[in-house]
Amino acid sequence: MSNDIRVWGYLREYAQEKEDIMRAVESVFQSGMLILGENVKAFEQEYASYCGVNYGIGCDNGTNAITLALHAVGIKPGDEVITVSNTAIPTVSAIISAGAKPVFVDIDSATYLMDESKVESAITPRTRAIIPVHLFGQCVNMNAINDIASRHKLFVIEDCAQAHGATYKGEKAGAMSHISATSFYPTKVLGAYGDGGMMLTNNSEIDAKLRRLRFYGAEQTYYAIEHGYNSRLDEVQAAILRTKLQRIEQYIERRREIAQMYNTLLADTSLTLPAETGNGRHVYYLYVVRHPNRDKILTQLREKGIFLNISYPTPIHLMEAYKHLGGSVNSLPNTENAAREIFSLPMFPSLTDDEVMRVASALKEVL
Repeated sequence: MSNDIRVWGYLREYAQEKEDIMRAVESVFQSGMLILGENVKAFEQEYASYCGVNYGIGCDNGTNAITLALHAVGIKPGDEVITVSNTAIPTVSAIISAGAKPVFVDIDSATYLMDESKVESAITPRTRAIIPVHLFGQCVNMNAINDIASRHKLFVIEDCAQAHGATYKGEKAGAMSHISATSFYPTKVLGAYGDGGMMLTNNSEIDAKLRRLRFYGAEQTYYAIEHGYNSRLDEVQAAILRTKLQRIEQYIERRREIAQMYNTLLADTSLTLPAETGNGRHVYYLYVVRHPNRDKILTQLREKGIFLNISYPTPIHLMEAYKHLGGSVNSLPNTENAAREIFSLPMFPSLTDDEVMRVASALKEVL
């Protein structure tokens, strides 16, 4: 058996939870209902309740959750949506899929979250929405974002894919905007065994529209009220997620324990460790550190059997696919500087204390 340590793995968790997971899957197969059945309905209610929101609408992945959310608030071609370049590609691809143009603002150099002080200057007559990304496990300053949006009559759509269970001033990620979108990709704090996503809202009209949009624009079979999509959460994944939702606080507690171990073990190194905003609970989807010799460090760690990850090595505004947006080198200095130096340490609940200490020890050696 390999003694390598990687950023993420699910096999130990599966071994621990296999009985519950297989029972959930079997219940779906025995139910006679494989699409939009009772498990999807129940999980939507349970996850919305966990987040403190009235309505949850399951869909097939987090990317389409953002796209459908934008459609639901009337985003159309030519509209602009403000977001960040330091994010996963889906945040931006979803905006473009909705027909809008992403407009990037820089990040805070300490937290890597959207710098709210940069948002207002990016607003134009074509701006219709802001998508703050709750990155790496903690929330953007939502009071500031919502204040700006209110003054300029903009929609706010939270990207919560990396922040299940994170809080901001007592509210959960996903509960602080017109609509929020999240992903249940397997690596997430609450991860499925395949793709899955959800939108959350407190608005009953938006809820009804999102349910139509994910189901061909229909409210009943074979009759479309508006143009829609095929973007449904799978019944099997919903059943698995229901079992895992019962353990989400355990997952978060363990992630925070691991983060505290790293904080202690690496405090006297030249690494820049994660900075918490102090506004709420960081759930440590990723434990992101920083060093100017990042690439050399990663190479030396691989030789020791420790394989780390960079989230994200290339800012989206500098990618070939999005050069038509007009991004240029040095246009987002904090984003670009971070991309050259940040990397993620192993972080998942079944990581052992011994493995955490081994990672820290190896880092100290190569530093």
